[in-house]
Amino acid sequence: MIPFRIAIPEEELTDLRERLLRTRWPDEEPVGDWSQGVPLAYLRELCHYWATEYDWRATERRLNALPQYRTEIDGVGIHFLHVRSPHEHALPLVLTHGWPGSVLEFEKVIPLLTDPEDPADAFHVVIPSLPGYGFSDRPVAPGWGVQRIAAAWRELMARLGYERYGAQGSDWGTSVTTSMGQQNTGELAGIHVVPPIAAPDPATFGDLTPAEKAALADLRHAAAHESGYSEQMTTKPQTVGYALTDSPAGLCAWIVEKFASWTDSGGRPETVLTRDEMLDDITLYWLTRTAASSARLYWESFRQVGEWFTTATDDTVTVPTGCTVFPKEMPRPSRRWAAGRYTDIRHWSEPDRGGHFAAWEQPALFAAEVRAFFRMVR
Repeated sequence: MIPFRIAIPEEELTDLRERLLRTRWPDEEPVGDWSQGVPLAYLRELCHYWATEYDWRATERRLNALPQYRTEIDGVGIHFLHVRSPHEHALPLVLTHGWPGSVLEFEKVIPLLTDPEDPADAFHVVIPSLPGYGFSDRPVAPGWGVQRIAAAWRELMARLGYERYGAQGSDWGTSVTTSMGQQNTGELAGIHVVPPIAAPDPATFGDLTPAEKAALADLRHAAAHESGYSEQMTTKPQTVGYALTDSPAGLCAWIVEKFASWTDSGGRPETVLTRDEMLDDITLYWLTRTAASSARLYWESFRQVGEWFTTATDDTVTVPTGCTVFPKEMPRPSRRWAAGRYTDIRHWSEPDRGGHFAAWEQPALFAAEVRAFFRMVR
């Protein structure tokens, strides 16, 4: 375990600002909304702020105030935060982010989890950067899908000396955490997933609830209008990687579109995430040159995970499970659909607010959900 500090050379930040100010912009969209993508005026303003006012060094200082490490697992260097609770008997918990997220998604919930009002709810938190993301290594050979990442996380927790712990994840983190549950040999106290991976059950189609009907309608809408990014990254991640690695404005548009579409913000992401918070994450992808390497996880695993969400399989998870389905999440399986995969659901919750980046958007609510489930299995 090697202590790690972020130290981006100043010339990298100068290059970023210069590229932003030299952006070659497309013509304005002929529609009055986001239906063709990020509007030109919105992105120009955001990128101007990025070039002239945004302060990466402030983010660097915040992250460097947290204990960070790197260790090599299965030939790949893994970066992770490891923040121990002041309460010695806290439960260890590994938190896994997704795309286009990063360890920054969990920054706000770290104090809420490590030092809660009730010490009995405390966690020692471990927050790794996925392979190909952030300050973890970019794999140089194929094969790093969700199952291999899950095995790496199990090894990481073992190296940290944790014999019993919990796991939590969203987006790709849900898939990794679910796979950890499938690989469990007794070390997991339980898993908490946001949302669970579950296919709509055809046996229920004659008796759908209003929520299930809405979930199916949103799945159809997403397939028709929101799936272009995943098709590109699933089929040709290297091709899109050139543009996203060369153009900070292009990378910004690629990611901020998801902040607008996936947050519980009515299409106005600044109502739940500040401009600086969004740019923290986008800048992390830019400075680490991980646009292509992060996209390769889609090439590795997206079709398999897509089948988990759309087709009933025998890949069940028997460890105690907590599920939280936020209202603007996609997809939003019902409990009876999820019970076909997770056979020991102890906690099920559908909060009234929150989207895909729940820990970031609603940190207090997210932390309360995590505490509520693990209180049952400590």
